[in-house]
Amino acid sequence: MSLSSTTRSGVLTLALACTMAIGVSTARPTVAWGDTLDDLEAKVEQTNDELNTANEKVEQLQQQIDDNQQRISEIEAQLPDVRAAAAQSIRAQYKMQQGSQGLVELILSSDSFYDFLSTIQFLDSVTSYNTNQIQSLVDLTTELSNTQADLDSQLSQAETERQNAQDALDSAVAAREALQQQMAEEQAAQEAEAQAALQAAAQSEGQTFQTESGNTATVEVPQSSSSSSDSSSDSGSSSSSSTSSDNVNWQSDKDSFVSQWGARIDAYLAGSPLAGYGSTFAAAAWDYGIDPRLSPAISAVESSKGLYCAYPHNAWGWGNVSWGSWESAIYAHAAGLASGYGGYLTYAMAQKYCPPNSSAWYSSVAANMAAI
Repeated sequence: MSLSSTTRSGVLTLALACTMAIGVSTARPTVAWGDTLDDLEAKVEQTNDELNTANEKVEQLQQQIDDNQQRISEIEAQLPDVRAAAAQSIRAQYKMQQGSQGLVELILSSDSFYDFLSTIQFLDSVTSYNTNQIQSLVDLTTELSNTQADLDSQLSQAETERQNAQDALDSAVAAREALQQQMAEEQAAQEAEAQAALQAAAQSEGQTFQTESGNTATVEVPQSSSSSSDSSSDSGSSSSSSTSSDNVNWQSDKDSFVSQWGARIDAYLAGSPLAGYGSTFAAAAWDYGIDPRLSPAISAVESSKGLYCAYPHNAWGWGNVSWGSWESAIYAHAAGLASGYGGYLTYAMAQKYCPPNSSAWYSSVAANMAAI
């Protein structure tokens, strides 16, 4: 199973005291709640997009309503004049039809009978036109009013959808913040445990303890932790500053990663049974996304870098397993660190890997990682 550099660069980080002590501040493999945070981040983005879409829909409908209302206002402004013109023509026609004087005047003023008929037809046309104009405007007003009602209904639905989208976004943001708070609390707790472990180990530095493999190892303390423990009583606090400016750079390609870390690990393992396997450790670390210093450092604490192995090629006190070669053993151990221990040194990992002497084991592994 190989992890891409993109995956590595995107995983969560825990700035634990142990990793600061050995100069690590880069991306770490995803912890138990990592995928959940990714899901919540995606949910926030999704609900935010949905809210933006809902807002756009409300704005579009509101614009349609405003345009429709403006058209209704324009028509209603025209109606009085059209109605007045129609009323005037109707009154004139009515007077003419009801009074003989009007007809007589119309006949006398006409040059001929055909002229008289034309005038009558013209008056009818004017009346019909004005009446039709009124009806047309009334019909259009009715249609626009119906459209307005439909748009109002759509707007109400759109506003409900927008509110639902806003509620969903608020819920996703709240869930993300709650998880981030939980992560921060867990990180703070782990940092406190790690610092306590380093301080406890500093009290017994140079003494021996039994490792998970059954061998005896000397308690080592990272240089920064050892020096800071002497001054912590004066300052009232402890510090674990970095002893190395180098970081695990997951942005590089595999060849560059293996070249860099392979050389450093080879220098660290020189003269031991594991000498010359630096590139193997580095390649396995790249493939499984673990700190390239972790497995070599554990081998130093558990078996003096492969010198004292309870089982063939098992330099890590890792169960009662044996392998046929160092290469297969290194890859198997890297895979196990990734799947069962998080791939990076933490005090919680130390408690799981070497429960009886977790503080001494943790501090000693951290000290050896700092030496790579």
